[in-house]
Amino acid sequence: MFKIIDRYIIRKFLGTYIFAIALLLAIVVMFDVNEKFDAFLKAPFKATLVDYFINFLPYFANQFSPLFVFIAVIFFTSKLASHNEIIAMLSSGVSFRRLMQPYMLSALVIAACTWVMGAYIIPPANVKRIDYTNTYVKNKRVDYGSNIMLMVAPGQIAYMSRYDNISKSGSRFQLDSFDPDKQLTSRLTAMRITWDTLYSWRLHDWVQRDFRDNREFITKGRTVDTIIPFEPRDFLIAKNDHEKMTSPELAKYIERQRNRGVANIQSFEVEYQRRYAMCAAAFILTVIGMALSSRKVKGGLGLNIGIGLVLSFSYILFMAITQSFAYSGLTSPLVAMWIPNLLYTVIAILLYRRAAV
Repeated sequence: MFKIIDRYIIRKFLGTYIFAIALLLAIVVMFDVNEKFDAFLKAPFKATLVDYFINFLPYFANQFSPLFVFIAVIFFTSKLASHNEIIAMLSSGVSFRRLMQPYMLSALVIAACTWVMGAYIIPPANVKRIDYTNTYVKNKRVDYGSNIMLMVAPGQIAYMSRYDNISKSGSRFQLDSFDPDKQLTSRLTAMRITWDTLYSWRLHDWVQRDFRDNREFITKGRTVDTIIPFEPRDFLIAKNDHEKMTSPELAKYIERQRNRGVANIQSFEVEYQRRYAMCAAAFILTVIGMALSSRKVKGGLGLNIGIGLVLSFSYILFMAITQSFAYSGLTSPLVAMWIPNLLYTVIAILLYRRAAV
């Protein structure tokens, strides 16, 4: 059952969290407009407003949700401490552990919203945002590839001399099939290949060679439609592609690429693990913020906010550093994304024990 104190703390926590988001987003928008002013002048106003800013603001807020959580906890808890409200609560018989319950419930609400937004809602919105920046700000799309080779299915290796994603066509295509003993059983070649829809390819000037009983059987044709289990995004990997996928799509994509032996999927693995780590960070930083600001200190509200900003930015910086470890192959994405949480969990436990005494 919620008591008055619970409703009071939850209302203060979530209200301050939303206020912190609104305040910092207003500052971010000003800096972003200043940085991309020339691009905004070239782009249609409707595209800038609808395709970019409406999708950019939730993306930024969700990316830095731990920062907003920490600032909110530090800010409103320091105000409670400065007004002697926390002392009154503890003096009335409420334990520090009981006082943490509405904080953790608020953190649960924020973590759940962060997860749903990051896993399902923001990725589809990022498609429009990234397309806008590629068109009007800086093009980071990967539209061409050369000497492409990958395993499209167990025992099947595909090769293309060159692929153009603008025209959806490739040249000098080859598909080799092998039996379990790694003996070549067939080779399909085409002078040109065009992509239609999911896994649907059209071969032009194709030749099929089948090898059976030490004999070669050749079939030729001008054009043929065929299903080959790969698509352009499997080998044309741009910098921000991982931000366009929902979590189920990311998991499926990572598994498929691993099975094919594709090496440059660290950004997808990091993004997948980061979404979980960010949710856990809401609880960890809530405990740290509460423990730091629950006692009245000589420096007052300013000192607590200063300490909170240093710790929250150090968390984000530490996470960025561990991400680079995953990209360079020094550690797995799972370990890289959870190292900051493990370290700050230890800090949270120490601070909690100190504050609860």
